Amino acid sequence: MAAPFIMLVDDEVSFVETTAKRLVKRNIKTIMAFSAEEALKKLKENQDLDVIVLDIKMPGMDGIDALKEIKTVAPLVEVIMLTGHATIELAIDAMKLGAHDFLMKPFDMKEFVLKIQEAAEKKKQQEEKIQKAFKEETLSKYGPFYYT
Repeated sequence: MAAPFIMLVDDEVSFVETTAKRLVKRNIKTIMAFSAEEALKKLKENQDLDVIVLDIKMPGMDGIDALKEIKTVAPLVEVIMLTGHATIELAIDAMKLGAHDFLMKPFDMKEFVLKIQEAAEKKKQQEEKIQKAFKEETLSKYGPFYYT
């Protein structure tokens, strides 16, 4: 599998910078955002993102509202919610809105990397299903010579 391309989103600058360095050392291409608003802007500029790791509690737009917007503009991008202040209800709400997974801070880096890889693989599988369906539809409408 190709290395995942992710965005870390958290208002804690030192956490984002440190975590990004640790992920890059593990061959995970990582960009950073320090607010939900910045993340949404960067998402538009990086359409090839696989996973967004999104903190829930941030000033301005919170992670739950950002998750809703992300799933509207980029429904295939997987989102892992991250918080130090979680409740079971919050986790359930995030999953209902399309979050792939939910992690509590502090977390184990091996577990974190595994969750990122799982989320990236899920996105890749969804993209492959869509491509296959498009190819089959095109072939059924126009025949094998149209689709090359």
